[in-house]
Amino acid sequence: MRRSVPVAAIAALTSAALLLSGCSGKSKGGGSAEANAATKGIVNASDEKGGTLTYAMSDAPESFDPGNTYYVYIWNFSRLYARPLTTFKPGPGPKGNVLTPDLAESMGKASDNNTTWTYKLRKGLKYDDGKPITSKDVKYAVERSNFSREVLSLGPNYFQTYLKDNEGGYKGPYKDKNPEGLKSIETPDDQTIVFHLKQPFAEFDYLVSAPQTAPVPRARDKGADYTKDVASSGSYKFESYEEGKKVVLVRNPHWSAATDPLRKQLPDKIVLNMKVAQSTIDKDLKAGNTLVDMAGRGVDSQTQAQLLTDSKEKGNTDNALGQRLAYVAINTKVAPFDKPECRKAVQYAVDKKAAQTALGGPVRGDIATTFLPTDLDGYQKFDLYPQKYNGDALDLTEAKKHWQACGAGNVSTTITARNDRQDEVDAATSVVNSLKKIGVNAKIQTYPSGKYFSDYAGVPEFTKKNNVGLMMMQWGSDYPAGFGYLNQVVNGKAIQKSGNTNLSELDDPTINKLLNDAIANGDKAQREKIYAEIDKKTMEQAVIVPLTYFKVLMYRSPKATNLVSTSAYSGEYDYLNIGVKK
Repeated sequence: MRRSVPVAAIAALTSAALLLSGCSGKSKGGGSAEANAATKGIVNASDEKGGTLTYAMSDAPESFDPGNTYYVYIWNFSRLYARPLTTFKPGPGPKGNVLTPDLAESMGKASDNNTTWTYKLRKGLKYDDGKPITSKDVKYAVERSNFSREVLSLGPNYFQTYLKDNEGGYKGPYKDKNPEGLKSIETPDDQTIVFHLKQPFAEFDYLVSAPQTAPVPRARDKGADYTKDVASSGSYKFESYEEGKKVVLVRNPHWSAATDPLRKQLPDKIVLNMKVAQSTIDKDLKAGNTLVDMAGRGVDSQTQAQLLTDSKEKGNTDNALGQRLAYVAINTKVAPFDKPECRKAVQYAVDKKAAQTALGGPVRGDIATTFLPTDLDGYQKFDLYPQKYNGDALDLTEAKKHWQACGAGNVSTTITARNDRQDEVDAATSVVNSLKKIGVNAKIQTYPSGKYFSDYAGVPEFTKKNNVGLMMMQWGSDYPAGFGYLNQVVNGKAIQKSGNTNLSELDDPTINKLLNDAIANGDKAQREKIYAEIDKKTMEQAVIVPLTYFKVLMYRSPKATNLVSTSAYSGEYDYLNIGVKK
């Protein structure tokens, strides 16, 4: 059942523009907190060491295994214990999009028309047990995460898709016991790793920023159970892991600042409490008992109303874009949505104003008409399915015309949402109410975030069997470029049996080719033009209903140091160097 937004929340939402357009939010009581400060710079910058940094989240992550995860907050958090070849510098907003070497000593050296990429690891790197990190461990990490999908089904499949083909078809390290492994990745010495691609890939430095390139020593790999004992290459290591309850990280004694110019290793201990109610997280943030909301989705509607109407607390908020879109994915493999006319009817029928209110109002994002978010290069404004309102009522003329043309009549279907995300459930309820008016009777099925892609919405066999025609979705870019946003959700090659993020199962030859053409093009401006074209063609297929260019409203704890909201991690705070203020 939809949890209604109280009157106070509605008032706060409609006045939220004050926060977004010039109101500093400085405390009348003499405090210096300023709204949106972490979107402009690093707040409470400090090198002070010590203390316990506490995170909390409303569910449990799908996995802490760097090679088996796709939620942005784990990509962000995992860098504390797992260093990829490259990563992003902590910086506010777009400045956080700056790519920099991490495990590698420099960016990749491209050759053979961007089909060969070579990286050198920094010297002196060690795991938490003191053993040396080698290029073979990086190679093994890529092999296990991309070529053993029956064991590790989550995360993107870029490497599987774009690495050069191998004779016989490589089956991954759990099935192929040949220690040489994948022939398209070479490790001529313990410091060097060379990737051979089947086609030019101009943005490959971005691909190796994924946690899938964080090294994994073969001897410590336990497949699906590796998440219980991850080999740390970062500044922290696992002290304890209680599945679904709690994780404790402590300093990695074999980490060295001399081999890591990015991390500061400030807190003595980092604690993550899982499956905590969002309302409790919000209260603990304000009380200082929790310093960071791990999932980075922002406060709930009740807390939002309180923050935006309190002149003192408003100064402790950050409202950030993060290359994200909230949308409804339409399943092209489930009738009647296999017909374009039916999908176009849905485009016109979904009341986006009502959906925006359900998601948290304007403070949580402007109404969207494109698939590409406004803060990604390549975005161009257009609207193929313009909505008209008669007062507060959506004009359904176009919706009914297309629904009649598709000939489906009255139908029943299922819409999925994540049960720990009340705003998403509320938005799904709004969509259900909209579609009733054209003859679509949808029932809501909710599932836990940690299993949403591995077991439910991301499993095509499950969605077909259970008549799932619509799926609530929020998507952020894998990396700050059009390909990093588009590929895993509109490329037919990205469709997977489990862990699928192309929920609509769109497999359009023209779009697939445009994606290949774009990534092979060495001219950034030309790539962006192609990304804009893909955006328009995706909307022509009517496979997704864009709802809002999603923004988060986060509470910034005055007791935390080095807080900065970064676009590279969907507007979340950068988790790399948060400390505890004493």
